Order: sequence, then C-alpha cells, then structure tokens
Amino acid sequence: MGKNNICSNPVPHKLTFVLGDLKFGGSERQTLHLSRLLNKSKFHVEVWLMAADDELASLARQWRIPLVWLSTRRGVGLTGVVNLARQLRKTPPDMLMLFTHLPNIWGCLWGRLNKIPLIVGSCRDGIPRWRHERWLWPLTDHLISNCASVKDRLTNNYHVPQEHITVIPNGVDTEYFRPTENINRPPVVLSVGRLVPVKAHDILIKAFAMVHPKHPQSELWIVGDGPRKGELKKLAHQKLPRGKVKFLPPRIDIYPVYKKAGLLALSSLKEAMPNVILEAMACGLPLVASAVGGIPEMVTHGRTGWLVPPGNSAALADILNNMLANPQHNAVLGQAGRKRVENDFSLTAMVQAHEKIFERLAPMQRFGGLFNRKPTRKVT
Repeated sequence: MGKNNICSNPVPHKLTFVLGDLKFGGSERQTLHLSRLLNKSKFHVEVWLMAADDELASLARQWRIPLVWLSTRRGVGLTGVVNLARQLRKTPPDMLMLFTHLPNIWGCLWGRLNKIPLIVGSCRDGIPRWRHERWLWPLTDHLISNCASVKDRLTNNYHVPQEHITVIPNGVDTEYFRPTENINRPPVVLSVGRLVPVKAHDILIKAFAMVHPKHPQSELWIVGDGPRKGELKKLAHQKLPRGKVKFLPPRIDIYPVYKKAGLLALSSLKEAMPNVILEAMACGLPLVASAVGGIPEMVTHGRTGWLVPPGNSAALADILNNMLANPQHNAVLGQAGRKRVENDFSLTAMVQAHEKIFERLAPMQRFGGLFNRKPTRKVT
C-alpha cells in the first residue's frame, strides 16, 4: 500500500500529468482544468511537458499550475524522451497520468522501469496510432478514454479488457461558456480546430461554396493553425468571393468568437470527443458535425444538432443551407444543446470522475506493474 494512502494519510498524493506540449488542443485544456480543480487536500499536481510549445502556458500560470519543462525544443524529440526518464528517477510521483500519444508510449515504459507505483494511461483520439495500445496497455494500471466509441475500439481492435478502461466524458465550464443574449445570430458559419488533414476543412469549404449563392450575406470563419493553412486559403480563394472565408488564429479565449457566430460546423473524418462541440453547445450555438467517433454520443441528430456522413460535402451543404434558412429552429437546437451540456458534460462531473478513479486505484499501488502480474486477457 502506498505511503500516502488517501484513506489513512492526510498528506496529498503527488500526481504528475505528462503532456507532449501546451499547444491549443482539447487534451491540453482538459489537463489544465483537471490540474486546477482536483482536490488539493488529496492531490498535489504537476504538469510535465516533453516539448517547449507553450501556447497555453499563460493560462496555466494564471491558474497557478506548476509546470516542468523537459525540453527547450519545439516538438517532442529525443531530449524530451530522455529527460522524462531522468525526471522520473529524480522526482518520482505517486501517480502518473499520461496524455497524448508520445507521453503514453514513453511514460508507460519509463514509468515501469522507474517503478512508479501507479500509472494511468489515456486514449482520447479517434483511432489509436501505430496500434501501440495492443502492447502497452499491460504496463498501465488503468486506461481512461473520453467516449464509448474509443473504449469499444480499444476492446475490439486492441484486446484491452473492458474492466481496464473507464469512460470519462470531457467537461466544459458552463458558467463561462453561456448563451448570448442576442437571439438574432449573424449568418456566420464557424469552424474551430487544427488545420490538419483529419479535420477535413476542404470538405467544409466546398460545402460552403455550394451554400453561399443562396445566402450571399453568409461568411465562413475558420479558427486554427496548421500545415494545411496555405492549401486551404488557396481553395477558399478559388471557390468563393474574396473575404467570404476568414482564417483566424487560434486563441486562449475562444468565447468571444462563439458569441459572434451563427452556427458551428465540423467536417472531421475522425474524432473522439472534441471540446469545441461542448463549448458551442454550452453557448447555445446550433451545430452540424460529422457522425464520427464520439460525436454521436454528444449530439442527438435533429434535437441538439445535426449529424452528416464524413467526407460528404453535398450532405453538409444541405444541412448548412437549411440552418441558414431557419434561424428559429436553430434557436431550439441551441437551447436543447445547452441543457444537454448542463446535465451531462460539466467540469465538476469530469473532475469528480477522475478523483473517484484515482482514489479507487490508490490503495492498489504496487511496484513492478506488468512484471508482477499476468494480463487479465491474452494478447494476440
């Protein structure tokens, strides 16, 4: 039993979260929310970063979250990997929780070699890359996913036992993200996300080009940055009049943009549980999104938003056209979405669910991990 057992010792457990970096992203924001809101009498939290990308660092400092930088280089590389091992030897935590892809790999390996008592992995993207979960899950004490679709994939495709995974949906600050008092929303179609192929912004631009002739006052705002930015700007210039597609940089505070938008549109090919949908629903913003990953677990088609097949620009255009033509129904969708978030996706519920998992696992702390037990299910 761990020396700082929660049930018998008032000394808080040292809990370390490991991230690749602090770029704008859902996993990064959820990690910071957890770090800020976990019970301080039970957990002393640090966030370790394997790369120097720091877009959300000012938010972490504002919330007084201790940050440990493992590298001065942008992007996770050899320096971050080696220094993670060194830091685990130098200041080993009682509990280690791993977020994003590379921390899940190297945190599992270095954590077990350094005999960290408790390791919790996470899988928060639409499809695990390189299938490393098939081999690394036995090195963890537990896995947390943010939607049932990811849990099903881990179980069915990567042979992770169901009892080894807990689903904890993302949470959103419903006190901050609130509906605007302006019921007459402007005809602005908003999309928020990294400009990468999996987000399929080209599908959205093509769909908007079909819709714009019927709604010439409408605009498409794309918030984000990434390697496809130049390509997408060129496509927008080819398909639409100048100024009808605006590319806005990512920002720490996205709420003012939600307030100016008429609806949210996501055209992703793969997702798990994108925070942008929860934030938009909390703001009472009507939305349309691809029916992929965990999105159907968040959006009820026709009641809290609209779902379309991924990669289908014509289907997306049909929904956008109907939404731009029916602001009254949009308001009904927005109200229903707000209520759904209040009931099922609060920050408080997300934090309490993590605390429950940590408290349940804490008395079972042990050294050696995989080397002291047999897998509960044969890996093939």
